[in-house]
Formats: sequence, C-alpha cells, structure tokens
Amino acid sequence: MTTQSPMRVAAVGVHVLDTHVLGVESIPSGSDGQVVETIRLSAAGTAGGTALVLARLGADVRCHGALGQDPIGDTLLALLGREGLDTSGLVRKAEQQSSASVIPVRPNGDRPAWHCIGANGAFTLDDLDLAALEGITHLHLGGPEFLGGEAAGRLLAHARSLGATTSVDILAPGDPDMLAWIADALPHTDHLLPNDEQVRGFTGHDDLADGARALLDAGAGCVALTQGARGALVVDASGATTVPAYDVEVVDTTGCGDAFSAGYLRGLALGRDPVDAARLGCATAAQVAGGVGTDHGRYDLDTVLAFEAAAPTR
Repeated sequence: MTTQSPMRVAAVGVHVLDTHVLGVESIPSGSDGQVVETIRLSAAGTAGGTALVLARLGADVRCHGALGQDPIGDTLLALLGREGLDTSGLVRKAEQQSSASVIPVRPNGDRPAWHCIGANGAFTLDDLDLAALEGITHLHLGGPEFLGGEAAGRLLAHARSLGATTSVDILAPGDPDMLAWIADALPHTDHLLPNDEQVRGFTGHDDLADGARALLDAGAGCVALTQGARGALVVDASGATTVPAYDVEVVDTTGCGDAFSAGYLRGLALGRDPVDAARLGCATAAQVAGGVGTDHGRYDLDTVLAFEAAAPTR
C-alpha cells in the first residue's frame, strides 16, 4: 500500500447536484414520454466534484459553499457525506434553491445540459469562516466568477498566508470579459485548471500553449489545461508539455475535468512536478470516464497509481 502524504483541502465554491439521463434520442413533443436507459444522481461542481474525488484519493477535505434549504441540498449533502467529506462548511440559504443540473446524454455521447445556478450565485466570503482554514495544505476554488476577482483574490491570498497551495477552476465558458472579471484572482493562483475551450475563449489564442502563456502573464503560476481525448497540456515558466489521455472506453465525460483536477492536485501533494501530477490527473479522469457522473467507480490512490503504471495511453 502507498504511503499517502497528508493533504488537508478546503474545497470552496460551486457544489451541484447532477441528474444524468442516459439514452436520450430527442426531447419528446408535447406531453409525450420516452423510456431511457438510466437516470442517476451524482454530486458535482468545480468544488464539489473535485472534493469528492480528492477524498477518494486519500485527502482530508472540507467543503465550503452554499446550498438551499431544499431536498436537492439534502440529497447533495448525503452524497458528499457518504464519500467521507466534511460538509460542515456548506451553509444553507432558505431563500435560494440548491444548484442543480439535468444532463441528457445522447447515444453518441453528446451531453447538453440544463443548469440552475441557485445558491452558488449567492455564496460570499461572509459565508466562509476563515478560522476553519487554519491547518489546510491546499485551497481549491471552484467558480471564482461567483465571488468576483477581488474577493476571490483575497481568499486565495489568505490561503497562501497560511502556507497553503492554491488552485482555481472556472465554471463559466471562456470569454475575455469573464477573464477580466476574475483577473484579480490570478496573481494569487498557483495552479489554474481550465479546459481548452476556456483557454481559447479567454485569450483569443487558437494555439493552446500561447493561450496558457497569456494566462501566466496575467499572474497564474502554472496552467494545467484539459483537452478531452488529447489529454492535458501543462504550461509554466519552464515550457509546455503535453500529457496524453489513457486509452479507455468512454461512457460519459461528465466530471472528467473535476477528476483530472483532483488527481493533479493529489499528485502535487505527493511531491510530483506539474507534468507528473498531470499524468495522475489523466489516470484519475480515466476512472470517471468509464461510467456516469463524477462519483463513478470504486477506486483509491493505490488503484489509480497501479492503473497509471500499466494502462496504455492514446
């Protein structure tokens, strides 16, 4: 068994309940119905999904964010709690519904989504007890756009003052105005974890390495971006390195980005450099890609490390 390096994480921001509907060929007309293959629920979000997978990889994780006082929030708490997560940092807001998505998955794998922002849009730094961050080794902020760059920057700077490493994953699509909105957070971000479409949208660069370098120039310490079946691209001051994805049968890619983030961050905590950490990120994403939802599979750090060592890449 692998000796697991201590990692105490505050996962702050977006927590979502996903409802996956598999086998959706079309939206029925009128009030007609349709039989589908599977309907299941999973905890998700750029904070919640990453937190769940980090816990499976041996990290001690506390969630911070906002839920409504509703059955969706009750279900989300139950799903996170059964994964061993500390949910005491999730506040309940009676005037808001809990954030939720419905994801119809077509037979070809396409997955459009309906999303309700809900309580995630009402979360502020006043909802977070900064004293609860004492002793963390890492702060992961999912969805800085909901706080705004100035508030997100203050939170990340505080985490750094405690000696913690910081990471950021953005939920919104890439757009130059969105990048400007969160710009104050980037100088306090050790690791920025976007996807390829966001990098192109934020920066206007078709070349992902050039786009990532523009984000470094904006203040991020390292950019580790996902690019679907092509794996990941890690760009920092030392250069740009592509890390291939693993060759697995993909059932559903929902949650793969959050799983990559979790594996990447766990790799850093194990003492890996960013490129080697991205390999663990890709290996972790492969566990999720074989089923439905961020919480697919039953794995731990040892099984992911064994997979990483033995499985073929694309």
